[in-house]
Amino acid sequence: MKRKISATLAIAALTIGAAIAYAQNPMVGGAAMYANKTIVENAMNSKDHTTLVAAVNEAGLVDTLKGAGPFTVFAPTNEAFAKLPAGTVEMLLKPENKETLTKILTCHVVGAKAFSKDVMKMVDDDGGAHEVPTLGACKLWATYKDGTIMLKDENGSVAKVTIADVEQSNGVIHVIDTVLLPKM
Repeated sequence: MKRKISATLAIAALTIGAAIAYAQNPMVGGAAMYANKTIVENAMNSKDHTTLVAAVNEAGLVDTLKGAGPFTVFAPTNEAFAKLPAGTVEMLLKPENKETLTKILTCHVVGAKAFSKDVMKMVDDDGGAHEVPTLGACKLWATYKDGTIMLKDENGSVAKVTIADVEQSNGVIHVIDTVLLPKM
């Protein structure tokens, strides 16, 4: 009887412990995001990021974003991609446009792990706007208002972070509502 109770308590403790560990991360695209999985592993489970995942595959960036990092990824949703002019996504996914697609995607990646509190501190330290260099050699400018981080690209488009601080084993994802584009 004692063994059965002990086993039941052990299972309950493990279940509660796992739930607490994963409860720290918000759900994204209807899927749990696990801090012990990579950016790619988690993004593949988000129904809101199927376009991003297809683009990452087409650009050949899967292995990079599965790597050790650390990375901060500003992850545009399917709706963000849908805001682009008609036919843009389809054109970018063609093999002959791989270089352009790679440039655009790497303009959403920073070679550091920056949670929202870190970004806001950098913005404050820089007097209201912080220049963010990306792996794609693009510059973004981070600001925030009422706790919402916004990123302006080189063309003046602004993306809002809609879900912040999704911890990954190799970095952090911030979901954004607009695709950021380099000056071309």
